[in-house]
This record gives sequence, structure tokens and C-alpha cells, in this order.
Amino acid sequence: MYGLKEMLMQEQKHLESILRKLKGSRGTPPEGRLRISVDDGDVRYYQCISDRYGTYIPKDNMQLVRQLAQNTYDTAVIGKAEVRLRRIMNLLKDYSDDEIEQVYESMHNERQALVTPVEPTLKQLEEQWLSEPYDGKEFQEGTPVILTERGERVRSKSEKILADFFYRKGILYKYEKPLLLRNFGTIYPDFTFFSEKRREEIYWEHEGMLDNPEYAKSAVKKLNAYQMNGILPGERLILTYETSQDMLNYKVIGILTERYLR
Repeated sequence: MYGLKEMLMQEQKHLESILRKLKGSRGTPPEGRLRISVDDGDVRYYQCISDRYGTYIPKDNMQLVRQLAQNTYDTAVIGKAEVRLRRIMNLLKDYSDDEIEQVYESMHNERQALVTPVEPTLKQLEEQWLSEPYDGKEFQEGTPVILTERGERVRSKSEKILADFFYRKGILYKYEKPLLLRNFGTIYPDFTFFSEKRREEIYWEHEGMLDNPEYAKSAVKKLNAYQMNGILPGERLILTYETSQDMLNYKVIGILTERYLR
């Protein structure tokens, strides 16, 4: 499963955070465990140190009750987190997402020519994606001609900023590659990428005039259509926004690029 290693690493960080939080805030817990007895709706609390039934805790000492309950909970969570963390760390020692793919990639070219891999390699998928022709959206006559560093015509200065950023970073993209959304029609995402992590297309939409009511209305319909087709923000859809007062932010571009395109 591609992306599993990253998920495991994220879970490792999460578990380490839990352990730091619990171990750093425990202090010195009270002795024993908490026993709770309910008799006709009357709740009684006992502190069990060396015997089964324990010593009754008066109602005016609820702090001790809470400390005993919290300690039992914290101890159980720490135990589970430590076991799970050990399992993840052991798996990560020699785990690679592309282990099966490397069986084919490690073969000599002449041998590769004789073999059909069980599934396409990343290189093959990328080459196939790049070779697929498409017809982009036409430009209306009289619209400004804005060219990217790659020599490609785009519709706005912000799209040029994005395209030039991807070009300088060596990130392959397709500009306004058509995408058919069910119950909506064909749209032309600003940028389409082939994601190495997901091994499928992901899309980047820049909504550049959100303070224009008609533009905003159209943008919302389109973004809803993406989601109704299972293309969700934070997964296969990357979004940037702009108004006349809040311009496209280079820092945001960098953060999103590192998160989704690396």
C-alpha cells in the first residue's frame, strides 16, 4: 500500500506525543487503585492499596477519587501506546512502500523486457500520464497573453506565479487538463498532477476573485461538484484563494507543495 510508510510515521509521532504528554504531567500519583460501588443509586468510592475492598473515600475528597481514576486511565493508555509504538518502530525498520516494485526495478533492462510486472511501476505510470494528449480550454479572443517560464499561456498573473513555482521546483503538471465531473460536466482544473504518493491524479484550483459575488457563487458550485465526485480537499484537491485585498501567498504555496506534491 503506497503511502503506508508515511501513515506509520505519522502514527509514530502521534504516539510519542501522547507518551510525552502523559508521562510529563503525571507527577506522583496516589497509591492503589479506585473501586466504585453503586447501591440503590448511592455511589461510594474506595482506595484499594493492599486489599480487595479498600478504604472508603469521603465525598469531600473527590480530588483523590479523580486522581486514582486518572492514574488508572493514564497507566492503561501508556501501556497501549508503548506496545503500539514498538510494533510500528519494528515494522518501519525494514519497511518500504515500493518493495514489490523494486523486484522489477532491480532487474536488468534485458530481463525487464521479458517480464510483465504484476502492476505498473511508478515510472511507467508517470510516463503513461505524461504521454496522454489532451485539449485544454480555449482562450477567448482579446484576452491578455500571459506566458509562464515554460512558455505556456495561462489566464492570470496568479496562475503564472503558481506555474513558475512548479516549474522551478521540477514538479510536473498539466495546465487546464479536462476533467469530467458526474452531474456537473467537464471542468478544467487550473493544474493537474500525478501524485507519487497516491498514484493517481490530484488537482490544484486557485480561486482568485472570491470577493466577486458571481465568481464566488460559481466557485462554490464547482468545489461542491468536486466533493460529490469523491475528490476531496486535503486528499486529491488542493485549494488556494485570493481576493483584491488578500493576494496569493508564496508561503502558502510552499506549504501546500511540500504537503501534497513531494
